[in-house]
Amino acid sequence: MTALLIHKTQIRDVDEILRMESHSDNVPFILPNSKEEHIRLIHDSNIDHLLLKSADHNLIGFVILAGLKDPNKNIEFRRIVIKEKGKGFGRVAIQKIKAYCFEKLNCHRLWLDVFENNDRARYLYQSEGFQEERKLGEPILINNKYQNLIIMAMLDSEYTTYHKTE
Repeated sequence: MTALLIHKTQIRDVDEILRMESHSDNVPFILPNSKEEHIRLIHDSNIDHLLLKSADHNLIGFVILAGLKDPNKNIEFRRIVIKEKGKGFGRVAIQKIKAYCFEKLNCHRLWLDVFENNDRARYLYQSEGFQEERKLGEPILINNKYQNLIIMAMLDSEYTTYHKTE
């Protein structure tokens, strides 16, 4: 497995995060935040804004988790952006984030939404144990076209079972 380190995002990292979000490989699949929004998220105690780095501390991507204060222990896996595609970093990042959420944050349910047309991400999430729960019909308007979202989730019991069978 590729070594991957998780660090809290600092304000000095925001410009690089904006570059990753605006890269042509990422634009079709995310709704980018402004610099001000990222700074607000970094300071929000209900949010974990995290950098993903290689063992030699090169920036690989970032993750945003929301709902840290949710009394029902539901955490939203709000965003993942990987700088270099096709090298296995996304899979390792998802594995690390699942472990972080279920083992460190003691969450009950980790959930996300993904554009229906993002087949690569949907396949990856499913292969990592996330289950499709439902489809939201056209809630997002991008380039004058409404997009469907798929809600996917994993419960703590599923995480435990999934990791026993790996």
